[in-house]
Amino acid sequence: MSTGTSTSRSANVDDAASGLARVVPELDPVRLLALASVAALLGTFLSVLYRVSDVAGDVTLFLAVAAGTLVAATVVARLVPEGIAVALAAVLLVVGAYAYVTQLPRDVAAMPTLLLLVSDGIELLTGLSVLRIVNVGLWALAATPAPTFVAWYLALRRRYVAAVVVGGAMLTLFILTGDASGALALLGVVAAAGAVGFGDLELRGGDLATAETVAVVLAAMVTAALLVSVVPAAGSDPLDLGTGGDDQTVESSLTTAGDSVSILGSIRLSPEVRFTVTSSEPTYWRVGSYDRYTGGGWVRTGADRSYDGRLSGPIGQSRTVRQRYTVESELQVLPAAWKPTRVADAPVSLVELPGGGVGPDGTLSPGDTYTVESERPVASARELRESGTNYPGPIEERYTQLPSTTPDRVGERTARITANAENPYDTARVIERWLENNREYSLSVDRPRGDIADAFLFEMEQGYCTYYATTMVTMLRSQGIPARLAVGYTPGQQVAQDRWVARGLDSHAWVEVYFPDQGWVRFDPTPAAPREAAERQRVQQARQANGTGGVDTNESRNRTFTPTPTPTPDTPTPGNPNPGVTPTPTPTTPTTNGTTNGTNTTSSGPGFGDGADIASPGGGGDEGGGGIPQPTREQTALGLVVLAGVAAGVHRSGAHSRLYREIRLRYQPRTDDPARDVAQAFDRLEHLGRKADAARRPGETAREFAARVGAVGVSGTPDERARRLATLHERARYGGGVTVEEADEAVALADELVSDRPPIS
Repeated sequence: MSTGTSTSRSANVDDAASGLARVVPELDPVRLLALASVAALLGTFLSVLYRVSDVAGDVTLFLAVAAGTLVAATVVARLVPEGIAVALAAVLLVVGAYAYVTQLPRDVAAMPTLLLLVSDGIELLTGLSVLRIVNVGLWALAATPAPTFVAWYLALRRRYVAAVVVGGAMLTLFILTGDASGALALLGVVAAAGAVGFGDLELRGGDLATAETVAVVLAAMVTAALLVSVVPAAGSDPLDLGTGGDDQTVESSLTTAGDSVSILGSIRLSPEVRFTVTSSEPTYWRVGSYDRYTGGGWVRTGADRSYDGRLSGPIGQSRTVRQRYTVESELQVLPAAWKPTRVADAPVSLVELPGGGVGPDGTLSPGDTYTVESERPVASARELRESGTNYPGPIEERYTQLPSTTPDRVGERTARITANAENPYDTARVIERWLENNREYSLSVDRPRGDIADAFLFEMEQGYCTYYATTMVTMLRSQGIPARLAVGYTPGQQVAQDRWVARGLDSHAWVEVYFPDQGWVRFDPTPAAPREAAERQRVQQARQANGTGGVDTNESRNRTFTPTPTPTPDTPTPGNPNPGVTPTPTPTTPTTNGTTNGTNTTSSGPGFGDGADIASPGGGGDEGGGGIPQPTREQTALGLVVLAGVAAGVHRSGAHSRLYREIRLRYQPRTDDPARDVAQAFDRLEHLGRKADAARRPGETAREFAARVGAVGVSGTPDERARRLATLHERARYGGGVTVEEADEAVALADELVSDRPPIS
């Protein structure tokens, strides 16, 4: 009975092993390396999709879809032929596309499905970031299953080249859209090369020793990329360390960034004149807004539309503000007071931007002019307090988005700060004033890694406009209040009753908060007094160094700065009956870093904003508090590839064995066994003989070898220490054993012999 039971259990085990073998690939080391390379390639584009899902606010479903797809592909690869697998992949693709299209906004989904998908594909291939897609979370879910399933299925079927083509196509897409960093792109290239190399080796029956050559080649690829940029991704540094010099600027990331705003580190200010504006009243000359927060910057979702000559006005009460702009240096934006309803006499064609506003479809040149008619919201504080929280669904969904990785402590601290606020308006006011009074203004900051708002709220003491505005928007969204980042220029230098000169250093970022039945209202948490003092000082320095060329117009040249009250926000403050104008406080003295020697308060001044010379969007600042940048996951993976290649090269050359022997020759660790210590000491003597071309011969006794090798000394005279060591070795091995004292003697003799006879290389 026992035998039968044992036989039955054995059969069950064999059946289980057989079933497992049909699902799990054979554990051939070379095959595992090939599959690991394909997995790394899949990881590159899946990491982009993970990041996209994180920004959209939920990664749980994405992780479930990705993991489920990989499991399904593993099972199908062992049980289903390729024809059926291709059909399954097609079904996944169709289902994903259908789910994506049916959840789009009605005005977009009204387009024919095929036309919509083709249009989106063309825009992505021409550089549109995936993050600009409105329903990007669903897009990531729809785009994940099909390529992941096909690539992993093909890899398990030993179709490594085909798997690389599929995975590489997805990674290439994200390289073209700019969503894959240089380090990630390089990692994908290395993974693809590894999959092809190890896969071909496996198909040819190669062994692990031969695979070391492939590993060395992969390490060489990464090393070469450190010296020469070979990956068509953002930045000239393929590892994209994100370190920046002292010339980092902010104006381009705010006013000419296009689809995205980058948050930089330290910046410098540009005193060059950008435009002059004649207006019935001063305000912020808005350029655009951004709705999607990524944790490290901002993205404007949606596509530009053709401008038909008229824009809708604000939903609440407003007053008309007419402006006429004269361009003084090249501009790629169209500044206008919020909310523009009509633009006339523009020298280039125009487009309507998502989130309101108008942009030029081209570049404005010096001397160009255009006029704008805007409707400026005039809601009172009481009306805003009473507007409630009945937000339209699309507004609430779009403008309360936060990455899923946003730390909970951001919302928790915001809730404590605003505990006494009874409505969204008071909440916004409290946050605005808290940031003004608790953070100092400075242009010299180190750009933190991780979430910018979290870092500014908990770790940083200083910052400039993008840090203030980003943090305020994040804090508001953590409380369910729709808000967005707006960029443009502050009023600038007033040169006449109705005319202002705006310079590059007037570029600025602020906050717009949505109120039901009123629309978007501006708030500005950046303290004005130290900001304006720093800008005033920069203009004076530029005039002293370069005269007035590029720094002034005919009206602003040799003219003292006429104070223009900085409007913040468009609503009345307690004790200030004049909407849009902040009361003039007691002047403060700026310190060398652009902060004041007192409490940060809003003051009058020339209306300068944060800004700088034009620079490439997407530049980073100094990382990690000015120290050595901490590597990202991609950089760590590339470093591991290099280390693995170096290890493979060392192993293949035999250098590791030689190094090990050299270390053991010079240093002998002691054990608790005297006989073993003596044996190791004699091994060191034998190694000395090999180094001196006097290796121990077959059949040669320990004493005979010691007598021979002992005669090969520096002086050529016999060395009795070698003979004594051989005697102790024979006693330990063949005699009655050795004592601890004799073991100590043997080790000491070996040490002396090594010291007197340096190994011969």
